[in-house]
Amino acid sequence: MPIGRIENLRIDGDRLIGTPVFDPNDEFAQKIKDKWENGFLRMASAGLSIVEISHAPEYLLQGQTRATIIRSRLEEVSIVDIGGNDDALQLYDHSGKMLKLAAGEDNNVLPLLSLEKDSEGINSHNVENQNNQNLKMMNKEFLTLLGLSETATEQDAVGALRLLREKAEKGETLRLAGITAVVDAAIAEKRITADKKEHFVNIGKTAGIDSLRETLSLLPPSRKPTEAIHLHDDHATSEPRTYTKLSEVPTEQIEALRMEKPQEYERLYKAEYGIEIPKK
Repeated sequence: MPIGRIENLRIDGDRLIGTPVFDPNDEFAQKIKDKWENGFLRMASAGLSIVEISHAPEYLLQGQTRATIIRSRLEEVSIVDIGGNDDALQLYDHSGKMLKLAAGEDNNVLPLLSLEKDSEGINSHNVENQNNQNLKMMNKEFLTLLGLSETATEQDAVGALRLLREKAEKGETLRLAGITAVVDAAIAEKRITADKKEHFVNIGKTAGIDSLRETLSLLPPSRKPTEAIHLHDDHATSEPRTYTKLSEVPTEQIEALRMEKPQEYERLYKAEYGIEIPKK
Protein backbone atom coordinates (compact mmCIF):
# COMPACT_ATOMS: atom_id res chain seq x y z
CA MET A 1 0.00 0.00 0.00
CA PRO A 2 1.20 3.56 -0.61
CA ILE A 3 2.52 5.35 2.45
CA GLY A 4 2.41 8.89 1.08
CA ARG A 5 2.76 11.07 -1.98
CA ILE A 6 5.20 13.50 -3.62
CA GLU A 7 4.23 17.18 -3.65
CA ASN A 8 5.75 20.19 -5.44
CA LEU A 9 7.14 17.91 -8.16
CA ARG A 10 9.30 20.00 -10.49
CA ILE A 11 12.28 19.96 -12.85
CA ASP A 12 15.32 21.95 -11.76
CA GLY A 13 17.92 21.85 -14.53
CA ASP A 14 18.66 18.16 -15.01
CA ARG A 15 17.17 17.20 -11.64
CA LEU A 16 13.64 15.97 -10.83
CA ILE A 17 12.75 17.31 -7.37
CA GLY A 18 9.77 16.71 -5.08
CA THR A 19 8.84 16.72 -1.41
CA PRO A 20 7.64 13.45 0.21
CA VAL A 21 4.49 13.77 2.34
CA PHE A 22 3.73 10.77 4.53
CA ASP A 23 0.22 9.52 5.45
CA PRO A 24 -0.44 10.77 9.03
CA ASN A 25 -3.02 8.02 9.60
CA ASP A 26 -0.64 5.19 8.70
CA GLU A 27 1.52 3.94 11.58
CA PHE A 28 4.13 2.44 9.28
CA ALA A 29 4.23 5.61 7.16
CA GLN A 30 4.97 7.64 10.29
CA LYS A 31 7.88 5.35 11.13
CA ILE A 32 9.33 5.88 7.65
CA LYS A 33 8.75 9.63 8.01
CA ASP A 34 10.70 9.66 11.28
CA LYS A 35 13.63 7.84 9.69
CA TRP A 36 13.50 10.15 6.66
CA GLU A 37 13.48 13.35 8.68
CA ASN A 38 16.28 12.10 10.95
CA GLY A 39 18.51 11.07 8.06
CA PHE A 40 18.39 7.29 8.47
CA LEU A 41 16.67 6.94 5.09
CA ARG A 42 18.11 9.28 2.49
CA MET A 43 17.44 7.80 -0.93
CA ALA A 44 14.48 7.61 -3.31
CA SER A 45 13.96 5.35 -6.32
CA ALA A 46 11.96 6.52 -9.33
CA GLY A 47 9.96 4.11 -11.51
CA LEU A 48 9.61 5.48 -15.06
CA SER A 49 7.78 4.34 -18.19
CA ILE A 50 9.07 5.29 -21.65
CA VAL A 51 7.07 7.81 -23.69
CA GLU A 52 9.48 8.71 -26.52
CA ILE A 53 12.91 7.58 -27.71
CA SER A 54 15.34 9.03 -30.25
CA HIS A 55 18.21 7.77 -32.41
CA ALA A 56 19.43 11.34 -33.01
CA PRO A 57 23.25 11.67 -32.73
CA GLU A 58 23.02 14.72 -30.46
CA TYR A 59 21.55 12.53 -27.70
CA LEU A 60 24.20 9.80 -27.92
CA LEU A 61 27.08 9.37 -25.50
CA GLN A 62 30.40 7.73 -26.25
CA GLY A 63 29.94 3.95 -26.36
CA GLN A 64 26.13 4.09 -26.19
CA THR A 65 24.45 1.06 -27.81
CA ARG A 66 20.74 1.73 -27.34
CA ALA A 67 18.38 4.50 -28.36
CA THR A 68 18.05 7.50 -26.01
CA ILE A 69 14.94 8.06 -23.90
CA ILE A 70 14.01 11.73 -24.36
CA ARG A 71 10.55 11.67 -22.69
CA SER A 72 9.29 9.49 -19.86
CA ARG A 73 6.42 9.27 -17.39
CA LEU A 74 6.98 9.08 -13.64
CA GLU A 75 4.97 6.08 -12.40
CA GLU A 76 6.00 5.90 -8.73
CA VAL A 77 8.62 6.96 -6.19
CA SER A 78 9.90 4.66 -3.43
CA ILE A 79 11.83 5.57 -0.29
CA VAL A 80 14.77 3.11 -0.03
CA ASP A 81 17.62 2.43 2.36
CA ILE A 82 20.46 1.59 -0.05
CA GLY A 83 20.24 2.16 -3.80
CA GLY A 84 22.06 -0.26 -6.09
CA ASN A 85 23.31 2.62 -8.27
CA ASP A 86 23.03 6.34 -7.58
CA ASP A 87 22.48 7.00 -11.30
CA ALA A 88 20.23 4.02 -12.05
CA LEU A 89 16.52 4.29 -12.82
CA GLN A 90 14.18 1.31 -13.12
CA LEU A 91 12.34 1.38 -16.47
CA TYR A 92 9.14 -0.32 -17.56
CA ASP A 93 7.51 -0.86 -20.94
CA HIS A 94 3.86 0.02 -21.65
CA SER A 95 2.62 -3.32 -20.28
CA GLY A 96 4.41 -2.81 -16.95
CA LYS A 97 7.19 -5.29 -17.70
CA MET A 98 10.63 -4.30 -16.38
CA LEU A 99 13.11 -3.64 -19.19
CA LYS A 100 16.34 -5.64 -19.36
CA LEU A 101 19.10 -3.60 -20.94
CA ALA A 102 22.02 -5.98 -20.56
CA ALA A 103 24.20 -6.68 -23.58
CA GLY A 104 22.50 -9.12 -25.95
CA GLU A 105 19.03 -8.63 -24.43
CA ASP A 106 16.44 -7.93 -27.12
CA ASN A 107 13.91 -5.18 -26.36
CA ASN A 108 11.61 -3.58 -28.92
CA VAL A 109 10.66 -0.66 -26.64
CA LEU A 110 14.25 0.50 -26.23
CA PRO A 111 16.06 -1.13 -29.20
CA LEU A 112 19.74 -1.40 -29.87
CA LEU A 113 21.14 1.20 -32.23
CA SER A 114 21.39 -0.25 -35.73
CA LEU A 115 24.98 -0.77 -36.88
CA GLU A 116 26.49 -0.99 -40.32
CA LYS A 117 30.00 -1.45 -41.62
CA ASP A 118 31.59 1.30 -43.65
CA SER A 119 33.88 0.78 -46.62
CA GLU A 120 36.79 0.02 -44.29
CA GLY A 121 34.84 -2.59 -42.34
CA ILE A 122 34.50 -0.42 -39.20
CA ASN A 123 31.19 -0.53 -37.31
CA SER A 124 29.43 2.85 -37.01
CA HIS A 125 26.00 4.06 -35.84
CA ASN A 126 23.50 4.10 -38.67
CA VAL A 127 21.55 7.00 -37.21
CA GLU A 128 22.38 10.01 -39.35
CA ASN A 129 20.00 9.14 -42.19
CA GLN A 130 17.15 8.41 -39.81
CA ASN A 131 17.80 11.64 -37.92
CA ASN A 132 17.77 13.65 -41.14
CA GLN A 133 14.51 12.00 -42.17
CA ASN A 134 12.86 12.77 -38.82
CA LEU A 135 14.09 16.36 -38.97
CA LYS A 136 12.75 16.77 -42.49
CA MET A 137 9.30 15.51 -41.48
CA MET A 138 9.27 17.79 -38.45
CA ASN A 139 10.28 20.84 -40.50
CA LYS A 140 7.60 20.03 -43.10
CA GLU A 141 4.92 20.02 -40.39
CA PHE A 142 6.17 23.32 -38.92
CA LEU A 143 6.17 24.99 -42.33
CA THR A 144 2.64 23.75 -43.05
CA LEU A 145 1.37 25.19 -39.75
CA LEU A 146 3.01 28.51 -40.63
CA GLY A 147 1.38 28.50 -44.08
CA LEU A 148 4.72 28.21 -45.89
CA SER A 149 5.86 25.90 -48.67
CA GLU A 150 8.32 23.05 -48.16
CA THR A 151 11.00 25.10 -49.91
CA ALA A 152 10.76 28.00 -47.41
CA THR A 153 13.99 29.05 -45.76
CA GLU A 154 14.75 29.43 -42.06
CA GLN A 155 14.50 33.21 -42.53
CA ASP A 156 10.98 32.77 -43.99
CA ALA A 157 9.96 30.72 -40.96
CA VAL A 158 11.35 33.28 -38.51
CA GLY A 159 9.50 36.05 -40.36
CA ALA A 160 6.24 34.11 -40.23
CA LEU A 161 6.63 33.54 -36.48
CA ARG A 162 7.27 37.24 -35.89
CA LEU A 163 4.17 38.13 -37.90
CA LEU A 164 2.07 35.72 -35.84
CA ARG A 165 3.35 37.31 -32.65
CA GLU A 166 2.58 40.83 -33.91
CA LYS A 167 -0.95 39.80 -34.88
CA ALA A 168 -1.48 38.20 -31.49
CA GLU A 169 -0.26 41.31 -29.67
CA LYS A 170 -2.45 43.58 -31.83
CA GLY A 171 -5.47 41.36 -31.26
CA GLU A 172 -4.89 41.44 -27.50
CA THR A 173 -4.66 45.26 -27.58
CA LEU A 174 -7.99 45.54 -29.43
CA ARG A 175 -9.62 43.02 -27.10
CA LEU A 176 -8.50 44.99 -24.04
CA ALA A 177 -9.77 48.24 -25.57
CA GLY A 178 -13.21 46.69 -26.14
CA ILE A 179 -13.35 45.33 -22.59
CA THR A 180 -12.35 48.73 -21.16
CA ALA A 181 -15.04 50.49 -23.21
CA VAL A 182 -17.73 48.14 -21.88
CA VAL A 183 -16.61 48.76 -18.29
CA ASP A 184 -16.48 52.54 -18.84
CA ALA A 185 -20.04 52.42 -20.17
CA ALA A 186 -21.17 50.55 -17.06
CA ILE A 187 -19.54 53.21 -14.88
CA ALA A 188 -21.30 55.96 -16.86
CA GLU A 189 -24.60 54.15 -16.40
CA LYS A 190 -23.79 53.92 -12.67
CA ARG A 191 -24.04 50.13 -12.69
CA ILE A 192 -20.63 49.99 -11.03
CA THR A 193 -18.38 52.54 -9.36
CA ALA A 194 -15.11 53.74 -10.83
CA ASP A 195 -13.04 52.06 -8.11
CA LYS A 196 -14.27 48.67 -9.41
CA LYS A 197 -13.03 49.30 -12.94
CA GLU A 198 -9.87 47.17 -12.72
CA HIS A 199 -11.83 44.31 -11.13
CA PHE A 200 -14.33 44.13 -14.00
CA VAL A 201 -11.62 44.60 -16.64
CA ASN A 202 -9.90 41.51 -15.20
CA ILE A 203 -13.21 39.63 -15.34
CA GLY A 204 -13.46 40.54 -19.02
CA LYS A 205 -9.93 39.28 -19.67
CA THR A 206 -10.77 35.94 -18.09
CA ALA A 207 -14.39 35.34 -19.12
CA GLY A 208 -14.50 37.29 -22.39
CA ILE A 209 -16.23 40.48 -23.45
CA ASP A 210 -19.62 38.84 -24.10
CA SER A 211 -19.82 37.35 -20.61
CA LEU A 212 -18.66 40.67 -19.12
CA ARG A 213 -21.34 42.61 -21.01
CA GLU A 214 -24.04 40.16 -19.89
CA THR A 215 -22.85 40.33 -16.28
CA LEU A 216 -22.88 44.13 -16.23
CA SER A 217 -26.33 44.26 -17.84
CA LEU A 218 -27.71 42.35 -14.85
CA LEU A 219 -26.52 45.04 -12.42
CA PRO A 220 -29.20 47.73 -11.87
CA PRO A 221 -28.05 51.36 -12.10
CA SER A 222 -27.65 52.98 -8.69
CA ARG A 223 -29.84 55.97 -7.83
CA LYS A 224 -29.35 58.69 -5.26
CA PRO A 225 -32.21 59.50 -2.85
CA THR A 226 -32.47 63.01 -4.28
CA GLU A 227 -32.97 61.57 -7.76
CA ALA A 228 -35.87 59.47 -6.45
CA ILE A 229 -37.44 62.55 -4.89
CA HIS A 230 -37.34 64.47 -8.17
CA LEU A 231 -38.49 61.50 -10.23
CA HIS A 232 -42.18 62.48 -9.90
CA ASP A 233 -41.42 66.04 -10.99
CA ASP A 234 -39.57 64.84 -14.08
CA HIS A 235 -42.50 62.65 -15.17
CA ALA A 236 -44.92 65.49 -14.46
CA THR A 237 -43.13 67.81 -16.88
CA SER A 238 -45.09 68.01 -20.10
CA GLU A 239 -42.13 69.03 -22.31
CA PRO A 240 -39.43 66.35 -22.88
CA ARG A 241 -35.96 67.48 -21.83
CA THR A 242 -33.12 67.52 -24.37
CA TYR A 243 -29.68 66.28 -23.24
CA THR A 244 -26.28 66.98 -24.78
CA LYS A 245 -24.38 64.02 -23.31
CA LEU A 246 -25.08 60.76 -21.49
CA SER A 247 -24.02 61.94 -18.04
CA GLU A 248 -26.88 64.51 -18.03
CA VAL A 249 -29.53 61.82 -18.29
CA PRO A 250 -30.99 60.83 -14.87
CA THR A 251 -29.74 57.42 -13.82
CA GLU A 252 -33.23 55.87 -13.63
CA GLN A 253 -33.92 56.90 -17.24
CA ILE A 254 -30.74 55.57 -18.86
CA GLU A 255 -31.96 51.99 -19.28
CA ALA A 256 -35.31 53.10 -20.71
CA LEU A 257 -33.50 55.48 -23.10
CA ARG A 258 -31.19 52.71 -24.26
CA MET A 259 -34.08 50.29 -24.91
CA GLU A 260 -36.73 52.70 -26.28
CA LYS A 261 -34.55 55.27 -28.09
CA PRO A 262 -31.35 53.49 -29.13
CA GLN A 263 -30.36 56.15 -31.66
CA GLU A 264 -30.61 58.93 -29.07
CA TYR A 265 -28.69 56.75 -26.59
CA GLU A 266 -25.91 56.22 -29.17
CA ARG A 267 -25.77 59.97 -29.87
CA LEU A 268 -25.39 60.84 -26.19
CA TYR A 269 -22.85 58.03 -25.65
CA LYS A 270 -20.66 59.35 -28.48
CA ALA A 271 -21.00 62.90 -27.15
CA GLU A 272 -19.87 61.68 -23.71
CA TYR A 273 -16.91 59.45 -24.72
CA GLY A 274 -16.03 60.52 -28.25
CA ILE A 275 -16.46 56.99 -29.68
CA GLU A 276 -19.24 54.81 -31.01
CA ILE A 277 -20.79 52.19 -28.70
CA PRO A 278 -18.77 48.95 -29.05
CA LYS A 279 -20.77 46.45 -31.05
CA LYS A 280 -21.25 42.85 -29.96
